[in-house]
Amino acid sequence: MGITGDVENSVQEEIRAPLIVVEQRKDHPNGQQEDGSSKRESLWIVYLSTIVIVWGSFEFGCCVGYSSPTQAAIRKDLNLSLSQYSVFGSILTIGAMVGAITSGPIADFIGRKGAMRTSLTFCVAGWISIYFTKGALALDIGRLSTGYGMGVFSYVVPVFIAEIAPKEVRGRLTTLNQLMIVTGVSVSFIIGTVLTWRVLALTALIPCLILLVGLFLIPESPRWLAKVGRQKDFEVALQKLRGKDADISHEASEIQDYIKTLQHLPKARMLDLFQRRYLRSVIIGVGLMVCQQFGGINGVCFYVSDIFVSAGFPANLGTIIYAILQVVVTALGASMVDKAGRRALLLISGTGLVIGCVLTAVSFYLKAHELSLDSVPGLAVAGVLVYIGSFSIGMGAVPWVVMSEIFPINVKGVAGSLATLVNWFGSWVVSYTFNYLMSWSSYGTFIIYAVVNILAIIFIATFVPETKGRTLEEIQAAINKS
Repeated sequence: MGITGDVENSVQEEIRAPLIVVEQRKDHPNGQQEDGSSKRESLWIVYLSTIVIVWGSFEFGCCVGYSSPTQAAIRKDLNLSLSQYSVFGSILTIGAMVGAITSGPIADFIGRKGAMRTSLTFCVAGWISIYFTKGALALDIGRLSTGYGMGVFSYVVPVFIAEIAPKEVRGRLTTLNQLMIVTGVSVSFIIGTVLTWRVLALTALIPCLILLVGLFLIPESPRWLAKVGRQKDFEVALQKLRGKDADISHEASEIQDYIKTLQHLPKARMLDLFQRRYLRSVIIGVGLMVCQQFGGINGVCFYVSDIFVSAGFPANLGTIIYAILQVVVTALGASMVDKAGRRALLLISGTGLVIGCVLTAVSFYLKAHELSLDSVPGLAVAGVLVYIGSFSIGMGAVPWVVMSEIFPINVKGVAGSLATLVNWFGSWVVSYTFNYLMSWSSYGTFIIYAVVNILAIIFIATFVPETKGRTLEEIQAAINKS
């Protein structure tokens, strides 16, 4: 039942009051400063926690990259038809969508670490099923299980990092999520060319083991502990993350004030996200996921080998260049996100995506009309590399960073699940429709993607705030004021 009338007005005032206090503390001349030397933060536990957690992202990449180098061998060994293997490939996304739906509630109920252990269980079970499979059924069950784990990781990893990291390094650390995903994809692709498909499935258990052991060494998210009322554990975890000599009183008070405000609100449901107080955050989070996926990234990834072949460029060499470029540029974006800012990287990325789509569209147009055929290979390769480089520097990682920052903690689980579900749904739609679009018009397909990316630039410029250098509570204050 919703809050109405005077009760709603009262709650709104209570929401605004601590948020105003957050802003006053930030600027008060006599208050403690976040960046003051008196705080003496020691962040090695934050870095250790991040290094542990992003092995979940690496596992995510292993799940995505597994099917590409193993297709021929699996079909031959298990006597699978092309349609059967297509089910094996696509069912990963179905599992990820289910994981996305349940990831938020699980992370809210048993904690961020508990959600990651749940994800690990599904991934381990899935890889074991794939390793021992004798036919299509066990293969598909294993793939569905790893997809579920991947869907949970895609939400929990960036949220956990955002909740433990100080504002000065939060962006860089959160973008490590995307860097480890693309690294996992690239490693799976490369070692998959020399290992059998069953052994490759076993190698995907290695990041699971590293993460399982690492989770015993790091603290739970202090913000989640505060939310569920575990006050002692909250203080211990925050002190551990900031260093034994750090003064955590200001940050702890800020978090607790915000949590107390949220306790006056009813338990969040999906329909609650469309209330006015949350709507702007939801539009930003979901909108960025739409921009990321419907700009055509999965179609380009799916068709990259064929593009290189059609351009007269060696497919294996092109794919290796593609994989290396993806990792290097993602690392570059991670190093810049806290300096250049989220909005700047998204706008630069969107512009590059438009240019990449236009170059690729022009190459297909020239080939279709037999015009200037000598320039077709160069344009096609340039278009693909500009596209993936542009995606990697901003649109690949930054939407997850922003998503982990903008939702109030009382709706973060539900809202994060919605945003992640939209992301995976978009991934499925683009993957499913790409071949149909290419059959209709190869150059027309990339013109459509260029238009979508132009609309994404307009959306980012209009709706997405800059969140660098702000605490999560300060971000909420800014969004509620706007």
